[in-house]
Amino acid sequence: MERVFAYVIVGGGVAAGYAALEFTKRGVSHAQLCIISEEPVAPYERPTLSKKFLHPESPARLPSFHTCVGANEELLTPTWYEEHGIELVLGTRVESVDVGQKTLLTASGETIRYETLIIATGAKALKLEEFGVKGSEAENVCYLRDLADADRLVNVMQSCTGGNAVVIGGGYIAMECAASLVTNKINVTMVFPEAHCMPRLFTPKIASYYEDYYQSKGVKFIRGTILSSFEFDSNGKVTAVNLRDGSQIPVDMVVVGIGIRPNTSLFEGQLTMEKGGIKVNGKLQTSNDSVYAVGDVAVFPVDLCGRIRRLEHVDSARKTAKHVAAVIMEPDKTGEFEYLPLFYSKAFSFSWRFYGDNAGEVVHFGDYLGTKFGAYWINNGHLVGSFLEGGTEDEFEAIANAAQLKPAVDDLAEVGRQGLNFAMTGNKKIKPQTPLIEAGTSSLVVETLIYPWHATAGGVVAASVAAFAYWYGRRRRRW
Repeated sequence: MERVFAYVIVGGGVAAGYAALEFTKRGVSHAQLCIISEEPVAPYERPTLSKKFLHPESPARLPSFHTCVGANEELLTPTWYEEHGIELVLGTRVESVDVGQKTLLTASGETIRYETLIIATGAKALKLEEFGVKGSEAENVCYLRDLADADRLVNVMQSCTGGNAVVIGGGYIAMECAASLVTNKINVTMVFPEAHCMPRLFTPKIASYYEDYYQSKGVKFIRGTILSSFEFDSNGKVTAVNLRDGSQIPVDMVVVGIGIRPNTSLFEGQLTMEKGGIKVNGKLQTSNDSVYAVGDVAVFPVDLCGRIRRLEHVDSARKTAKHVAAVIMEPDKTGEFEYLPLFYSKAFSFSWRFYGDNAGEVVHFGDYLGTKFGAYWINNGHLVGSFLEGGTEDEFEAIANAAQLKPAVDDLAEVGRQGLNFAMTGNKKIKPQTPLIEAGTSSLVVETLIYPWHATAGGVVAASVAAFAYWYGRRRRRW
């Protein structure tokens, strides 16, 4: 059995939905586009899973958060795809891809042939077993990457109200889940090896502000150590967490958020790989000119930073997907992808954004005892990154422009004294990429380099915990 499509998207996440919408806007014909997804549902806004989906009151459920509502565009239900002649192949795993022959083989034995392929396979959550810690399959140990994970997490939370949860990790998913657990009246302890939460982005000063708030909500932080093992009851349920520092924490449930791995295995040996992902050019084209990559798996040039990066971020997924559809449908009218890296979150009473690159020296400004504060990153005499908590739209636009324009900075103390005014009084000619941040959604840029030390995998199991500590403490990234 064989079917043929002009365009095939492998992967059914956020990027697939936004690409589909852009294809239709640019006149794709019926029966030309096919999306193949392992998930049994049409593409949805993944950030909702760590926020609104977990709320105890009026939780978000499909179809309310199908793409592309996260960018205030159409809600793409399964009916929408049918009406636009887009073939959705759901609940289907792709077993192999031959980019030379332009064919895909599915787990059901079907061959699908394409003219142009878009790789939007995303990433998968790293499991503890990869680092020598057993217990991921226990009924009260949860991960959060897809809708099935979220459903399972909700069921476990509902059975643990008033109980104790340990969150393994101090990154984005861990922070998001901790907040949701507290909202569900569960006592939370976070465990991570770094000195503070969100170490890839937050400075110690910024992290301290948010950690203080979390602690006011009852969250406990155990820093500088890692999980070493679990204790189980006779039914295989985790009853306690053993830490490397020798302490033990009784638990009713565990949430693990220790990073991800891009889903690139179908293309290894066929396409050029770099930084753990699939290398693409400025038009998101891979080393094979009929294959493109977007979202979590794409490693693309970021001119602002002067290097190639892999950005795990819903805004990046949306925008790379839209751009690749434009490149394919209107190649003569579409230039290279230009992107200002963006991190943002809205949770509790907070609303922060980061634009640019967090390289160089940091200048903090504002009231770190109040509700509005920020920071600038200065590298080689230029402002390259800016962070702001509690800003207005005009203020967020100003810090975005500052990161985009990279103004020269001669006096760091003077920039700190001016604070937000340094950005507000600068050039405002460039309109930044401003996200629509729905209540309860969030996302983060992540650059992941997780493979180098895996070259020694297969060594003795006794070394695995030490390897986990190295990776978890030095190489962990987040969604």
